[in-house]
Amino acid sequence: MKIISQYTPPPAQALARLKDDLNTTSQAMAELCGLAQGQQWRKYTGGSTPRVMGMHMHFYMAAMLTLSDDEVAKVLATMREHGAALQLADGPALP
Repeated sequence: MKIISQYTPPPAQALARLKDDLNTTSQAMAELCGLAQGQQWRKYTGGSTPRVMGMHMHFYMAAMLTLSDDEVAKVLATMREHGAALQLADGPALP
């Protein structure tokens, strides 16, 4: 398995563009990244000093946008094997 040894986060403008490209809400982007609220997402895309997106959050978001439902199900099964308890949200999935 390859380990990431260096990471440069995406700039706020790229994250804002991703939201626009997905044609979705700040709340949906927050959920995609594992954040609680849309206002938390907006902290990564605006203001005079936007937050930097950590690699773990960026990896999670990219995986959710890239992996098929079956692949995500395999990851969730592995998480459960590790002892995690989780429940999927009922809302619509992003593209």
